[in-house]
Amino acid sequence: MKHSAFHLALPCYSVTKTKKFYTEVLGADLGRHSTQWADINLYGNQITFTKSGEFTFNYKSYKFGDNILPSFHFGVILNEKSWNEVYGKLSEIGDKNIEPVTFLVSKKGEHTSFFVEDPNGYVVEFKCFKESTEVFAS
Repeated sequence: MKHSAFHLALPCYSVTKTKKFYTEVLGADLGRHSTQWADINLYGNQITFTKSGEFTFNYKSYKFGDNILPSFHFGVILNEKSWNEVYGKLSEIGDKNIEPVTFLVSKKGEHTSFFVEDPNGYVVEFKCFKESTEVFAS
């Protein structure tokens, strides 16, 4: 199957803060936008944030290995160079909550991830597989 970009639409509290976080902190590109919404190009994937009132996503966390992870999150899979660049940038600005974790050590699908929270409370995962051919391996 050919790889394609995905589109995700999410509500947000502040379009201004959201644009700033994704472009200045994560290094994403800003696409079409207005005062009420913004398209963010996150590694070729389109995330549309639309200003809304209060919203909540009630979700439970889950355990994966020895780690507790949020069941509601999204992210991107990067090659090692890009993953290191993003991780390095976030480390430099002092985000102490991005401790990388390696999952499935010495097993098929081994990958390292870190998670960062955006201004709306969304958790964004940055994932790098040891072997890029094992993204969907079981």
